[in-house]
Amino acid sequence: MRRRSIATATALAVVLSSAALVTGVAGPAVADSAKVLPVKSVGDVVVDGLHRRVYVSDPTGGKIVVTDYNGAVKATLSGLAGVSGLAVSADSGQVYAAVKNSSRIVAVETATYTETASYPLGAAPGDLEVVDGRIWFTHGTDFGSLDVSGAAPVVQLAQRGDVGFGGAYGMFLAADPAVPGTLVAGNGGDLAVYDLTAEGATLRVKGSMDTAVRQLDLTPDGGQVLTSWGDPDTGYAIGAYSAADLTEQTGYPIDAYPNAVRVAPDGSVAGGSDSWYDPDVHIHHPGDPAPVREYDFPNTGNSSGADTLVDGALAWAPDSSRVFAVSVNTYGTYTLRALTDPTKELPTVKVSAPAKSDRAKKLTVTGKLTSKTRLAAGTSLKVTRTDLESPNGKALPAVKTKADGSFSLTDTPPSGGKVTYKVSYEGDATHAPAAGSDAVEVSRKAVSLSLNNNGKVYSYGKDVTFTAQLGSTYKNRTVAIYADPFGTDKPKKLLKSAKVNSSGKLSAKVDMTRDTTVTAVFAGDSRTAPKTVKSTGYAQVKVSTSVSKHYKTGKIGSTKYYYFRKNTDPVFTTTMTYYKGREQRFQLQVYYQGSWYDSGSEYFALPTNGKSAVSLEAPGESGIRARMRSSYLNGSSGDSVNSTTHGAWKYFTFTN
Repeated sequence: MRRRSIATATALAVVLSSAALVTGVAGPAVADSAKVLPVKSVGDVVVDGLHRRVYVSDPTGGKIVVTDYNGAVKATLSGLAGVSGLAVSADSGQVYAAVKNSSRIVAVETATYTETASYPLGAAPGDLEVVDGRIWFTHGTDFGSLDVSGAAPVVQLAQRGDVGFGGAYGMFLAADPAVPGTLVAGNGGDLAVYDLTAEGATLRVKGSMDTAVRQLDLTPDGGQVLTSWGDPDTGYAIGAYSAADLTEQTGYPIDAYPNAVRVAPDGSVAGGSDSWYDPDVHIHHPGDPAPVREYDFPNTGNSSGADTLVDGALAWAPDSSRVFAVSVNTYGTYTLRALTDPTKELPTVKVSAPAKSDRAKKLTVTGKLTSKTRLAAGTSLKVTRTDLESPNGKALPAVKTKADGSFSLTDTPPSGGKVTYKVSYEGDATHAPAAGSDAVEVSRKAVSLSLNNNGKVYSYGKDVTFTAQLGSTYKNRTVAIYADPFGTDKPKKLLKSAKVNSSGKLSAKVDMTRDTTVTAVFAGDSRTAPKTVKSTGYAQVKVSTSVSKHYKTGKIGSTKYYYFRKNTDPVFTTTMTYYKGREQRFQLQVYYQGSWYDSGSEYFALPTNGKSAVSLEAPGESGIRARMRSSYLNGSSGDSVNSTTHGAWKYFTFTN
């Protein structure tokens, strides 16, 4: 009952897995662990309870992987091509492995994970069982035994007797340490129970089962044979048959498609199903058709359906504290999942708190504890309140349930903000622990917070002091000031985080090389609400223009002019703060009859050095007066990280 062979999986392992499982019976169930296995297939899973180890065979990879109860790999035994069936000796000192490709059984010492013996059989073994010290193994559509108790190993083949096993999915064996001298064998649609003696196996009874069966088991009282697929006329179920005469009995209904069955030492039944959209592992108390727990694997693959159970990949810990299951996703990733407290009902605790409440005023929290089997009135529940004043939680007086499982409590929250009430049930011998929570938003006093310099424009590179002003608060007097320069190439950064001075002020300097959003943040405290304010300061660019090819300078009135010969092309070189993709606008105006008139403008790209030289074609006549300037226009010069800035006008004239 503790170990079975599994039809070999063929998917290749890739990606990741998840630890979360949810129940379809009594609320969320969480796996104690879920770890990806470094295997290419799964042949069998057995548990060594003495050393708390799980053994998983990988026929395709030719190895056995040994993990602890949390799925951490402790050892790998390689060079075992086609290894499939596994079995643990009665004293947990040895794990036996059927190595199909070399027709042998190997013994592995569980204390050291070392192969201590190899026994040739003369036939390719599959499923394994240990009964009364002998190792029973399937071969083809028959089975045999290996006795290693004497001076030399003794192999007996072809023990099936008058049973016409002929199914395509191989042979399956079942036994239980609590039922000496009994072995169950099945294949295709045939099922048989054998009595074992020193001479070999004697057929007790033969019968039939569904051809879709992938695994067998024997109950620890010796009374029933369980099959992973029952009578299809009664719906999807674990099949049950009398071990005395193999008459069909009431089985255990589960979801489509049944593919595994395991019985614990206490008689609890774990059924498995290959179910994309339904629970995958189903736990039943002996004889109870309703599951006490169900586990639904998450979806870690790339399909609409969730991960599924590998055929027969279930194993109980000998103390019934866990069921180990191996799932596979659509990528071929195999994951070992340890399902804790499987035989305990999983209650749910529903907690309902008001959405909002005033601080320092009484509020009422209600809820209900429910389970498959109703818990007694007066069941004690722990209550914890978590808030800004008690971030690690503060224990409140316990509450007791009424006859219907409902409960209520009153509390006066001393702290504002998010206040969470967690109600916990610690569990008992038949119920797992459970907890639920709900949160209420408790009012806090508004605070005044301001930040100066909003909307002001500054020359390039000016150091500007931004000052936050914080009003009265309960405890917290810390303000954080952040600067976020315009543009995607510079991140927002913290300038200062400190307590405000006695006047409620905190200042920080910003080097204004770009338009910058400055943010002041007060995180709040248990009685004062948080607040954030912003101030945007604007920075101009640096811009200057030099003139060349003139023959002199002079003044016309009070204005400085550059003088050019009428056939000389003036050159104007503009230096402007560089930014990727930026262009300077070159604007030209002509003086005529006492007024300046636009003669046009054009944008010129700035190279990385920020210098842009523009040559004007000479007019060829004298007496013309003109002026030019270079400008950065926010949004038109290729970017928006600075504020519009105009360079100084440069005046020039042409002479003979």
